[in-house]
Amino acid sequence: MDVSDEDLAEAAAAGDRAAFALLLDRVYDRVFRLAFRLTGARAEAEDLTQDICAALPAKLAGYRGGARLSTWLYRVVVNAAHDRRRRHATRARAAAGWGDWERARQAALSEAAERSDWLLRAMAALPDDLRDTLALVLDGVSHAEAGAVLGVAEGTIGWRVAEARKRLRAMKEAEA
Repeated sequence: MDVSDEDLAEAAAAGDRAAFALLLDRVYDRVFRLAFRLTGARAEAEDLTQDICAALPAKLAGYRGGARLSTWLYRVVVNAAHDRRRRHATRARAAAGWGDWERARQAALSEAAERSDWLLRAMAALPDDLRDTLALVLDGVSHAEAGAVLGVAEGTIGWRVAEARKRLRAMKEAEA
């Protein structure tokens, strides 16, 4: 006696494992072929087919028998393919956003490195007293502490910083 796909689906929905195994054996190739046509890639189709087969026991509870099982199953495959495409599109948009963010971050890092390299080269061209003062201040040392380290008055540190900035600005303008 030959059992119909619809009868197997009803039995599988009721928990009959043997009926589910037989049903899966009958429909697997059809599901894969449609999945392959919808995705255009063997690996994608295999993944999609496996996902559908794993979800099929729960989905069979929703099968009402009003249509042929193959029609219902094709709808399940098409919906699953659409869902997969939407998920991939969402991930691609998110990845594109990350790519833009990463490119901007890399550009900012590169720009900061260029500024730092320029400052180091420019500071090398300053007289020793201005370079030493500026190095301390850029390192976060207060004017009072820098004065103590260099053995000069705090006011002298302020003048040296202003003079170093003036000379650096002139160097930058000369390069432009």
